[in-house]
Amino acid sequence: MTISTHHHFRNGDLVANQIFIAASELGVKDLIWFPSASFHCHEPMIEYLKDGTIHHIEGSMNGPLGRFASLGNMKGTGVLRSHGGRYQAVQDGEVVIDIAVIAAPTADPFGNANGLTGDSACGLLGFALADSQYAHKVIVVTDNLIPFPCVPWQIQGNYVDYVVEMDQIGIPERIISGTTRITKSPDRLFIAELTAKFCDEVGILYDGFSFQAGAGGTSLAIGNYFGEIMREKGIKARFARGGSNQYLVEMLEEGLIDYILDGQTFDLAGVRSMRENPNHVNTSPFTSYNYHGKGNFAGIVDVVILGATEVDVNYNANVVTHSDGYLLHGIGGWQNCLFSKNVILPIPLFRDRIPIIRDEVTTICGPGELIDVIVTERGIAINPRRKDLLDAVKNSKLPIRTIEELKEEAERICGKPEPVEFGERVIAAINWVDGTVIDVVRQVIE
Repeated sequence: MTISTHHHFRNGDLVANQIFIAASELGVKDLIWFPSASFHCHEPMIEYLKDGTIHHIEGSMNGPLGRFASLGNMKGTGVLRSHGGRYQAVQDGEVVIDIAVIAAPTADPFGNANGLTGDSACGLLGFALADSQYAHKVIVVTDNLIPFPCVPWQIQGNYVDYVVEMDQIGIPERIISGTTRITKSPDRLFIAELTAKFCDEVGILYDGFSFQAGAGGTSLAIGNYFGEIMREKGIKARFARGGSNQYLVEMLEEGLIDYILDGQTFDLAGVRSMRENPNHVNTSPFTSYNYHGKGNFAGIVDVVILGATEVDVNYNANVVTHSDGYLLHGIGGWQNCLFSKNVILPIPLFRDRIPIIRDEVTTICGPGELIDVIVTERGIAINPRRKDLLDAVKNSKLPIRTIEELKEEAERICGKPEPVEFGERVIAAINWVDGTVIDVVRQVIE
């Protein structure tokens, strides 16, 4: 059977582990776990992978779970999809969910549910929407059961089979992590400032533009620099695509943004804003990221700011493995964002003295034809395909370099890393937004 869960509580989830404790006690084997994402709090799943309760994971394998799988310890082969790709797979029937377990901070006995109120309020529940609509059996789990009707309902009771009450389903403070605070690193702040200046100089920032910046410390700093430019120019954004956080909320409340179209609530300020402000709108991968959905609006976003673990000289990028080959991250909405009008990756030239720009990335998660600009602390590289951007910076004082020049500088400083030794076994497939396989992850040989 396939069991699905969602990750709105991020590292504060108290529900997913309990499902597999129960399955193990029942003696059920070879389950497929289909989470929208996993976190360090899910490390106990390793025991159920070892004893055969879980056959494999189709979803992000972050931290300990990724390391466990990278060493060839998982019985089956994992599948990693983007947030929109997950919805696409369920909608198209590639994944059939037998039981969906939806942790809801507030619900009524009919199964209507939201994440806006209650002691475990986490914001939206959009990642569970596909699960509620398509799963054979849907269980809503709540620690705040209220009389019918639960309004607004982000999950409709019409899809729900059972409602289960628990003492506590999540720790809302653990929604917040180090990835949702602005960086204090001078190098990263410089990269952020350089990115914002580039966007301004080439004309990406105009009255009524739209943007998405991720939850990483550098991306959050870029949003702050955008705010400074917007105040100075007297312009505002029509919408910002979230992950929402306190910085984005402050821009909304200041009037710099008309709407936040929120796909994931990253902190408690975002939860409060969504509850109180009608211009802070909850969305799901169906309305924003699903490549086979009519509501996919990724292509009309003017600029997205994304991270990467590696980039190569052909602008291909990696977000799931590191240069040592270990699978440590999920794809998230990263692939889906590549269809925006301008895709910018602000990344350091090296991490822990390992160059980030390489001849070939360890794992291709996004093709170079969709990635437009790389911004590092030592220069900006523009994809040769983007002749319009190259023309826009012809007389610029910005440090424009070729990607080959940036790679050579990193190797002069750090040296060229030795290639990683991989085994033959494929431990995970990387799916593209349409359900095809773009690359695979192989077992690491220690």
